Amino acid sequence: MGLWDLRSLLCVDNCRAVFHTQGILRPEWGNFPFRGDWFSHLYQPLIRYQNHQQSRMREAQLGAHTVRTHGVTLARKHMHDWLILMLLAAIVVILNVINPFYRYVGKDMMADLKYPMKENTVPVWAVPVYAILLPMVVFLLFYLRRPDVYDLHHAILGLLFSVLITGVITDAIKDAVGRPRPDFFWRCFPDGKDVYDQWGNVECHGQKHILKDGRKSFPSGHTSWSFAGLGFLSLYLSGKIQAFDRRGHVAKLCIVFLPLLVASLVAISRVDDYRHHWQDVFAGGLIGLIVAMFCYLQFFPPPYHVDGWGTYAYFRVQEEIHASMQPTDALNAEAQDENHQNESNNASMEMSSTVDPGTAVEDLESGRRET
Repeated sequence: MGLWDLRSLLCVDNCRAVFHTQGILRPEWGNFPFRGDWFSHLYQPLIRYQNHQQSRMREAQLGAHTVRTHGVTLARKHMHDWLILMLLAAIVVILNVINPFYRYVGKDMMADLKYPMKENTVPVWAVPVYAILLPMVVFLLFYLRRPDVYDLHHAILGLLFSVLITGVITDAIKDAVGRPRPDFFWRCFPDGKDVYDQWGNVECHGQKHILKDGRKSFPSGHTSWSFAGLGFLSLYLSGKIQAFDRRGHVAKLCIVFLPLLVASLVAISRVDDYRHHWQDVFAGGLIGLIVAMFCYLQFFPPPYHVDGWGTYAYFRVQEEIHASMQPTDALNAEAQDENHQNESNNASMEMSSTVDPGTAVEDLESGRRET
């Protein structure tokens, strides 16, 4: 039995009727318990439920979903995503271990492969630092400013997917193509004495690990990883600062372009160090940026969207809380209407109780005599 059916039974059971001289059965409305204060204890569960829903809405709006309260639950919900990340990392390691395709390299091709060997301007160990750790620090700063575990978790998850998917694609193409680097001549012939077989192919006598790396020119791994990580960071910043809110704040674009500028400088350094041809860095940049866009849009609306500052998961929670509050609002409106109607009926009955029934009967009998 519902709350309002129980209330009706209580009202009927407590309603007392008295007999008057004319034999008319009339409730004694003065003692009738159908009043607003009488129902206060019946409204309490409904009021507490409504306050609970409103508090949930305020918590979601204020970012009360923190790492401490919802971090473990969210990580378990995306357990399969983290397992796939581990699988991608294992594939990247395997692709770096296997040997690339040994492409034919003739003597007439050495004209573009005799650039000197140089040290890396951007060392290999620095790539994960600025492409992964630096964006994570930015994500953490935004989390400290506005605690939202969905934003922090999805940003880190999307970044790792962007970098690792890019790594798998890049290393797979490297091994399949086997394009020599611009400094391949000195890797193959450290003493400068070139040797070729009967078909005109090179017979290298350099160190094996140096030769192996010398056949991994296309595409550029530094460039693809840089655009995958820093490109994701650029999209994240553009959404957070609402760079495309149509208000004409061009200064916001400087913040958006800064990570892309760093990635571009890394790509240029690979050409300056004679580690890659220009086609290698161009292809690597495209791969990294495209993968970053796809991974970002899996968790966040487009940066130009009005809700581009939050995650899809955050707005989904908002919708669920709002939907759960709608039945309560309808029930409150129905209760208020019923209360107003009962109060008006109560007032009309009280007014009718002030009229003497005997007088009404005499008036009726006098009217009959006149007719």
